[in-house]
Amino acid sequence: MAVKKEGVTYIGLLNEIKAKKFHPIYVLHGEEGYYIDRLEEAIVENALTPDEQDFNLNVIYGIDVSDIRHVISMCKQYPAMSQYQVVVIREAQNVGKLNNKGNANELNQLKYYAAQPMGSTILVVCNKGEAIKGKDFVDAVKKNNAGVVFRSDKLREGRPVELAALEYVKSLGCTIDDKALSMIASNVGNDVSRLYTEIDKLKILVKDDKRITPELIERNIGISKDYNNFELEEALATRNAKKAFEIINYYEKNPKANPTVVTVSMLFSYFSKLLIYHTVAKKSEGEIMAAMGTKSPYRVKKIAQAARFYSTAACVNIITWIRECDTKSKGLRSRQDANALLRELVYKILQAR
Repeated sequence: MAVKKEGVTYIGLLNEIKAKKFHPIYVLHGEEGYYIDRLEEAIVENALTPDEQDFNLNVIYGIDVSDIRHVISMCKQYPAMSQYQVVVIREAQNVGKLNNKGNANELNQLKYYAAQPMGSTILVVCNKGEAIKGKDFVDAVKKNNAGVVFRSDKLREGRPVELAALEYVKSLGCTIDDKALSMIASNVGNDVSRLYTEIDKLKILVKDDKRITPELIERNIGISKDYNNFELEEALATRNAKKAFEIINYYEKNPKANPTVVTVSMLFSYFSKLLIYHTVAKKSEGEIMAAMGTKSPYRVKKIAQAARFYSTAACVNIITWIRECDTKSKGLRSRQDANALLRELVYKILQAR
């Protein structure tokens, strides 16, 4: 998964917290602030009732921490009429800055607390926007099994977004087919907050079978079930030029809902997998799935069908053209319109042999 770092995923950690299986220390750091905010919120809400929060929740901002020993002293206190107390350090990247102390040096003092943390205290260290600098502290958390270190990275466009969406859908007890998944991922992109918000809306609207379908998405999110990246992929896979250019025409009329960068990313992912298939086609289905990075036999079957139309050499050429299109669409070495570049790319793909 795209959000899997250092042995833990966002959904897995969130489910653990909701089950009230807490660790003494949580280190939440990285570029994607959404995961960090939601995990901090979940820890507080599940560890403490609203009444308990009045006496047992301490939220501190890094810029206000001139001496980490005060935080350690706070962590060593006992909760008041509650099983836990929660101590949150937000913006940990600013710890020590008030007195011009080294951020890493000051954070590293927490290694002494990590050696023997209080069982009744949950310490949450949030470092948004970058990796945390206190390496000694992080190493102590891992060495002493004192807690969880979760690195929150931005999602990359394409398949990683689909995987994150699929994981979230499953966590809600719902199912979703490949087409619906591609529709959401292509339309939303790597905006994690919007991705999960749209899925939350769909969960409310699903029927008793709890299936998220293309029709449900089209009715409630406004994404066309006939003109999207999944359908473009299908059209190219079967060399259906008429359908492919109908989709490109639709994209040109609705550019904001169908950004070229997302489509190009999808095409790169697809033809990369097609190239991989050519190199491992004689192996077992399990080996092919592992090489392609998919758990879907259906996905392998569809790519195997497309492999009849695109040779290994064709795939190599197509990937080169996709890279060129991506570079030019971002204004590098070209001033061509992005939609015109995409149209040219699709034409070249359909001509490849």
